[in-house]
Amino acid sequence: MDFNMKKLASDAGIFFTRAVQFTEEKFGQAEKTELDAHFESLLARADSTKNWTEKILRQTEVLLQPNPSARVEEFLYEKLDRKVPSRVTNGELLAQYMAEAASELGPTTPYGKTLIKVAEAEKRLGAAERDFIHTASINFLTPLRNFLEGDWKMISKERRLLQNRRLDLDASKARLKKAKAAEAKATTVPDFQETRPRNYILSASASALWNDEVDKAEQELRVAQTEFDRQAEVTRLLLEGISSTHVNHLRCLHEFVESQTTYYAQCYRHMLDLQKQLGRFPGTFVGTTEPTSPTLSSTSPTTAAATMPMGPSVADLAPPGEAALRLEEVAPPASGTRKARVLYDYEAADSSELALLADELITVYSLPGMDPDWLIGERGNKKGKVPVTYLELLS
Repeated sequence: MDFNMKKLASDAGIFFTRAVQFTEEKFGQAEKTELDAHFESLLARADSTKNWTEKILRQTEVLLQPNPSARVEEFLYEKLDRKVPSRVTNGELLAQYMAEAASELGPTTPYGKTLIKVAEAEKRLGAAERDFIHTASINFLTPLRNFLEGDWKMISKERRLLQNRRLDLDASKARLKKAKAAEAKATTVPDFQETRPRNYILSASASALWNDEVDKAEQELRVAQTEFDRQAEVTRLLLEGISSTHVNHLRCLHEFVESQTTYYAQCYRHMLDLQKQLGRFPGTFVGTTEPTSPTLSSTSPTTAAATMPMGPSVADLAPPGEAALRLEEVAPPASGTRKARVLYDYEAADSSELALLADELITVYSLPGMDPDWLIGERGNKKGKVPVTYLELLS
C-alpha cells in the first residue's frame, strides 16, 4: 500500500511538472527542444497518410454500400465480433420483383417474357456486384483498416511518449538553469566588514546546498536526454515505416482497380447479352470496324477483358439459313399474316430491320426456322424484321 501511494505521488509529480512545462511553452515562458527538419517531415508525411487513408476508406465504404443505415449495422457487427448477415443486393431485389410481376401479369405475354429476361440479367448483375464488394473489402478495405487500427495506433502511442520525454527533458534543462543561477548568486561572498558573521556562514551553507542541487539537476538532465534520444530513435523508425505502408497500399490499390475492372466488364457482358435477347443492339457497335480502345498488345489481360467488344451484327445472330436471306425477295405466305399495332418506337439496327413508330399498324408474318422473338413486318412496299416485344397482335 505504501509502495502504491509513493508511486501515485511520483506519477502525480511528473504529470504536474509536464503540465507546467507545457503551459509555459504555450505562453512563451520556457524554451522548447525542437526536432530536426527530417524528423518533422516524417511526422508531416505520417499525418497526411493517416488523414487521406481515413478519407479514402470512408468513401470506398460509401461506394460499396451507399446505404448509411446498412453501413452502421455492419460497423456494429464488426465491433461486436459477430458475422454480418447476408444481404441481397439492389439488383437481386429488382430481379425478384420483376420475376414476381411476370408470374402475376402473365409469363407468356410479351411484357411478361421481357420481364423474365431482364430479371435474369439483373440477378446476374447483383451476383457480380456481390462478388465485387466481397473482393474489394478483403483486398482493399481490410489493409487500410489494419493500418489505421494497428500501425497508426502504435505510431500515435510512441509519439505521445516522445512528447512526454521531450517535456521531461526541457523541464530538466529549466531546473538546471535555475539551479545554476541560484548557485551563482549564492557564491557571491558578502563583504565581511559590512555583513554580520552569521549571514556569511548562512551564505556559504546556501552555496553548498545549491552546488548539490546543480549536481542533481545535471544527473537528471543526462537521464532525460538519454531517454529522449532513445524514444526519438524508436519513433523515427516507425515513421520511416510509412514508406512500406505506401508500397502495401499501392499494391492494394492495383488489386482494387483489377476487381473493379472485372466487375464492370461482367456488367457490360450481361447487358450486351440482354440486348441481344431483347433484339436491341447498340448502334455505335454495329458494323464498326475501327477499334475505340487501345490495342490488346498494349494493355494488361485484365484491361483487355474490360475493353468493350464490338457488338454483333444482326446477321451473326440470325439462325442458320436466314443470314443469306434477302427480305425483299421473300413473298408473304398465303395465310398466316396478321395485323399488329406498334407499342413503342423502334430504331432499325441495320437494313434488314424495319423502323417502327408507336401506334402505327403493320402486317406481320413468320417464316419457317425464324427466331420466335422476331417477325417479318410490312408497311407499304417496305419490309423488314421487327421484334415481337414491340408489337400487339390484333388478328
